[in-house]
Amino acid sequence: MHDLLVSLTRLLNHLFGAPLVAILHSLGIHPARPNAPINDALTLELVIAAAMVIFFIVTRLSLNAEKPGTAQNLAEVVHEFVSDQADATIGHGYEKFVPYATMIGVFVLSCNLMGLLPGIETPTSNPVVPLGLAIPTWLYFNWQGLREHGAIGYAKTFLGPMWWIAWLVGPIEIISNLARVMSLTIRLYANMFASDLLTLVFFSMIPVALPVVFLGLHLFVSLIQAYVFMLLTLIYLSLAIAHEH
Repeated sequence: MHDLLVSLTRLLNHLFGAPLVAILHSLGIHPARPNAPINDALTLELVIAAAMVIFFIVTRLSLNAEKPGTAQNLAEVVHEFVSDQADATIGHGYEKFVPYATMIGVFVLSCNLMGLLPGIETPTSNPVVPLGLAIPTWLYFNWQGLREHGAIGYAKTFLGPMWWIAWLVGPIEIISNLARVMSLTIRLYANMFASDLLTLVFFSMIPVALPVVFLGLHLFVSLIQAYVFMLLTLIYLSLAIAHEH
C-alpha cells in the first residue's frame, strides 16, 4: 500500500509539480521541496476528495425510492445523523448547513481512517492538513454570520449586549473567534498524531496480536475526532448566526 502511494505521489509531481511550484512562486510561497511539492498527505487528500465526488455522483444517479442501493442507504444514514446533530445544535434553518457539515465530517473521518492501512501515515497527523480544513471552516461560519446579520450587525455581535463594556468584550471576542482556527487544527492534529505514534511504537515493540488493540483504538479516535470537528463546526455556525433576544 505504501509503495502504491509513493508511486501515485511521484506521478502527481511529474504531472502537476512544475505548474504548482510556478503558482506558489507567483504567490510568494517557496516550497521546501520544489522538485516534489506534492507529498503523500496531499495525495491521500486528493484521492479521498475524488472518491467522495464519485460516491455522491453514483448515489445521485442511482436514487431509487422503492429499492435503495447500498450507497443510497449509507448516504441516507450519514445525512440523517448530521441533520439530527445540526437540528439539535442550530435549530430553525439548520438545513442549509447540513451539506457543509456532512462534507467536512466525512472528509475528516476518511483522512483519519487512512492510518489503519499498512504503511500509511494518517494525513491529519500532519499539522498542515488540519490547518487546511480549519481555515475554510472558519471562513465559512464567519461568512454565514455576515450573510445573516450584515457587516455592521455581525460586527456588533462581537461587542456584547452592554455597550459600556464593549471596549473590553470586543477584543476578547475577536481573539476568541480567531483562535477557533487553532482550536480546530491543534485538537485534530494532536489526537491523530498521538494515535499514529502510539500504534507505531507498539507495532515496533510487539509486531503481533497487541497492535490490533491499538488499531481499534485508532479507529475509535478517528470516529471521535471526526465527530468533534463536525460538531464544533455546527457550534461555531450557531454562534455566528445567533440573534440576541
